[in-house]
Amino acid sequence: MAVMTTIKGVLFDFSGTLLHIEPAESWLRAALTASGTAMDEAELARRAAALERAGALPGGAPPVEIPAALAGQWEIRDRDARLHRAVYTGLARQVPLPAPELYDALYERHKTAEAWRPYPDAAEVLAELHRRGIRIGVLSNIGWDLRPVLRTHGLDRYVDTCVLSCEHGLQKPDPQLFALACRELGLAPSDVLMVGDDRTADGGATAVGCAFLPVERLPADGRPDGLRPVLDLVG
Repeated sequence: MAVMTTIKGVLFDFSGTLLHIEPAESWLRAALTASGTAMDEAELARRAAALERAGALPGGAPPVEIPAALAGQWEIRDRDARLHRAVYTGLARQVPLPAPELYDALYERHKTAEAWRPYPDAAEVLAELHRRGIRIGVLSNIGWDLRPVLRTHGLDRYVDTCVLSCEHGLQKPDPQLFALACRELGLAPSDVLMVGDDRTADGGATAVGCAFLPVERLPADGRPDGLRPVLDLVG
């Protein structure tokens, strides 16, 4: 992508862009602890792998196979908070677990700040953009309020607005959601750069005139400087 000299605002995706969800094993271990359920390590590893294949961890790998009963809901899961919970707990219930309350405990765990790991350069890049006077937004397909996660990790201080799919009944790549996010920044789409790990969902920003910078969706410790090119693009 050529250097952009007119960028006045940057929209960042959340999951896989600014932060990454914890591994499935630590996710399951935390839910077991929260519910007071015991499980030996070998069994925990097997169940975590099965949950991962089922796509039950929001922000994790997609399902290897989506059950027919959930297929339609999967496609629109990020438009509504209740639907989001129903889909992911439904996927988790494909994996037998020793206590029924674990399915809700797993869903609750993934919404906590402890379940999310910022990419190593996230704070640095956001702080520098903020110092330069660049408007910053988070635009996410998500079924819950991510603002407390940003706050706990100290990233919210740099963010001017959060636009969440479940709060608007729209999800990327719907052009209406990108247009709304640009209005929230107070900028024309041509002045905005969208940064995200999904070339289809996040790349949809180009339909309204935004620039787009893709990043790789890797574990947090596997992508130490993937956001730094943003600083070159905004000049």
